[in-house]
Amino acid sequence: MTIRRFLPILLAGSALVGISPALAQEPAPAPASNAMSAEDDAARTASLEAQVRSLQEQLDALKAQLGSTTPSWKGAPQWQDKDEGWSFKPRGRLQVDAGWVGRPDGITDRGLGFSNEVRRARLGVEGSIPGGFGYKFELDFADNEVEITDAILTYDFAPEAGLTIGQHNNFQSLEELTSSRFSSFVERAAFTDAFNFERRLGLSASYAMGDVTVNAGLFTDNVNDLADDDNNSLSVDGRIVYAPKLGSTQLHFGGSAHFRDSKDLIEIGATTRYRQRPLIHSTDVRFLATPAMPVEKETSYGLELAAIHGPFHAAGEAHWLKAKRPGGVSDPTFFGGYAEIGYFITGETRGYKGGAFDRTKVLRPVSEGGPGAFQVNLRYDYLDLIDAGIVGGRQKGYQASLIWIPHDHVRFLLDYGRMVYDDAAIPTPGGDRDYGVDVIGARAQVDF
Repeated sequence: MTIRRFLPILLAGSALVGISPALAQEPAPAPASNAMSAEDDAARTASLEAQVRSLQEQLDALKAQLGSTTPSWKGAPQWQDKDEGWSFKPRGRLQVDAGWVGRPDGITDRGLGFSNEVRRARLGVEGSIPGGFGYKFELDFADNEVEITDAILTYDFAPEAGLTIGQHNNFQSLEELTSSRFSSFVERAAFTDAFNFERRLGLSASYAMGDVTVNAGLFTDNVNDLADDDNNSLSVDGRIVYAPKLGSTQLHFGGSAHFRDSKDLIEIGATTRYRQRPLIHSTDVRFLATPAMPVEKETSYGLELAAIHGPFHAAGEAHWLKAKRPGGVSDPTFFGGYAEIGYFITGETRGYKGGAFDRTKVLRPVSEGGPGAFQVNLRYDYLDLIDAGIVGGRQKGYQASLIWIPHDHVRFLLDYGRMVYDDAAIPTPGGDRDYGVDVIGARAQVDF
């Protein structure tokens, strides 16, 4: 038996032990009238009832104390003291990837063919602090390096509004803000990496009321790039989402705007490249890549549209980035976007929360004798890095994915992509820069 089962017995026994001697030591009542005997019985009954109530209060207090020190389970053990406002929960994810990239027309780059990697290996903690504060800290151990991913302190000064300080995402797009744990494909749409979306150190504010969510912030750079004293780059970022429910259909309309000033990075000779891998991350080959160039300022903005209806979802985005170069030369504007549809064969609904896609709840997980969840997705992924004399290539990606989710916290993904390139950064031996490439990617994932 557990201690919770023993405690009521022990406490009850202790109470009875305390009661019994008292009863045993009472002298035998002298003969009295029936009225006096009834009064004595009532007094004894009242005394026993008072002791039982006291015992019950002690049991309730003990249960409350045990409940505050025993972890609950929310994808991982969570310790929480609701009265004091403290909570603590470990978090993490492991993603192991493998892929294959075709060799177009005799190109012999060593990054083509088979490749594999530990894509992400993260460990961290999150929780709450009394007074409306919260925290999250997470490290990534992939590539045999240790990097800070999230490191934030939050403060909710109202039920619908709060502040965040530290390293976090700067509200780039629906695709970027959807966690890699819940993505439709092994990698995000091409423009997110090509336009150098990343977490940065900064201060931001959020407001959510009804169907509207607004985020805005002031950011410097990624913490891994701030060791250089000359890095005083600064950006202003904002995003607004309107996510109404139309019957049983969840809709999503969003837009974001971003301005970044490189400041002293230009003076020390820092350059910027806009480039992207073919669908998978385990290869270093980039068929799309601009030359390295000095960029004084970046201005970008994006539009988002999505819908979820039962097992069906659709999403699409468009994003433009203008790079201002010094010296009075023309400033290129690059464009990227995607359109996708997806369907759960097993009847699940794609999760949605806080202006981004979220975890899917499996209807019949393998742990309960079911098949898990199966989802199929189709995507058209477009990226254009050609403008104002800059030729970084153009991509038309035709992609499909199959996802199996045997349990809410375990996922397996298999992707195929036919990537068609114009003016690719890597020419064939014959000098051709227009060709197609077949790509296959796979992932095994667990998170908590």
